[in-house]
Amino acid sequence: MPESRRTFLGAVTAAGYSRIAGANERVRVGFIGCGLIGLRHIEDFRKLPDVALTAVCDVYQPRVEQARQMCAGAAKPYSDFRKLLEDRDVDAVVVSTPDHWHALQTIMACAAGKDVFVEKPMTLFIREGRWMVNAARRHKRVVCVGTQGRSGTHIPGAMELVRSGAVGKIHSVRFSAYRNIMPGFGRPADTDPPPGLDYDLWLGPAPKRPYNPHRGLYHFRWFWDYSGGQMTNLGAHDLDLVHCILGLRAPRTAYSAGGRYALQDNGETPDTQDAIWEYGGVLVEGSFREAGGSRRASFGTAASLAGVQFIGTQGLLVVSRGAYEFVPDLKIAPESAIPPWSNPAGHPQAAKIEPKPYAEPKSEKSASPEPIDLHARHFIDCVKSRRRPVSDVEDGHEVSVACHLANLSMKLGRKLAWDSNKEEVIGDREANALLERPYRKPWDSVLRSLLA
Repeated sequence: MPESRRTFLGAVTAAGYSRIAGANERVRVGFIGCGLIGLRHIEDFRKLPDVALTAVCDVYQPRVEQARQMCAGAAKPYSDFRKLLEDRDVDAVVVSTPDHWHALQTIMACAAGKDVFVEKPMTLFIREGRWMVNAARRHKRVVCVGTQGRSGTHIPGAMELVRSGAVGKIHSVRFSAYRNIMPGFGRPADTDPPPGLDYDLWLGPAPKRPYNPHRGLYHFRWFWDYSGGQMTNLGAHDLDLVHCILGLRAPRTAYSAGGRYALQDNGETPDTQDAIWEYGGVLVEGSFREAGGSRRASFGTAASLAGVQFIGTQGLLVVSRGAYEFVPDLKIAPESAIPPWSNPAGHPQAAKIEPKPYAEPKSEKSASPEPIDLHARHFIDCVKSRRRPVSDVEDGHEVSVACHLANLSMKLGRKLAWDSNKEEVIGDREANALLERPYRKPWDSVLRSLLA
């Protein structure tokens, strides 16, 4: 399926004069990738009255048929996303393919005049992020990343608690994702692809490998060719909340350690990983476990909500994608030199100690507990207004940088310092060589033509 620069650019230029939908017009949406999250997006977008589901695409034919049924048979079926991008009846696309496809499909969609909702993690390696930002700006496209937490109706309230100073100075943040999938998924032998799967197109720019039942569907996340493991899968959500609530960009440093210690299968990415990022006055810690533990580690806090924990000098703010909870600390009377938790019984100053909370406890739930539907609504509103979304492509790039730096640190076994202006690791030639990976032919030529 090679495609020359002239063939592709000629086709997308002819198809790329997408109208900008007015406030009362329906946005015509095509879906690239119809797996688990792709079908969830179809479910949410089809509920929007100003959206028309016009096309669905997947390299696995049974998924195309399932997606068409969800669209009441009205959507055009495609097995090659390039044909969908040439469709003049598509204004915007939702990209829900494996991670190794996100960047190239987004860049190609922008060149074709389509606005893009792209799933997280936005990239497979760091350089792809800047390519995507440049494509969005160059072609004046709306590109929204699928970190739906930012669309939760509780987020403004959480941000106000930080802005107002109720939490005090936030100096550290913690988040985790713990689960137990022991003993793993086994080690199936390589085999022929199942009927109806275009495996070569599934691989796309990734290296050519024999088909294995785990190199596809959800299990692709455990292989470095296609994903960054749970660091980029779940870490992208939590780090995005950190960046959103605190207004952060890429970290100054990253250090991570871990490995595949427990799972007994042919996966490659870590089942155990911890990471620390420094953001200039804020230390962020992330912890991931695939072989034991609860879904979210509590770290021994007083909060009942599991989520990202913002630790301030006046209290604890916990934020998830669907809610927040603020637990204020107790303020010690200035005349007391002995904190109440260490005051021995009968001490003469005990009567003077009357700790009071710095503020009142507060909590709020989002209108949607997992605001994927609210994020879909937000994207369509941005397509119509031409405003940049709350999860803009630049935001997705900065979060991806943090995730990828952690993985690079783990692989190299050392702490990495990041220069945000130059977008390179400071003083580390080996690390900088890993900021980009080669695309498999012919996709390398397609990419070069679009970046020229």
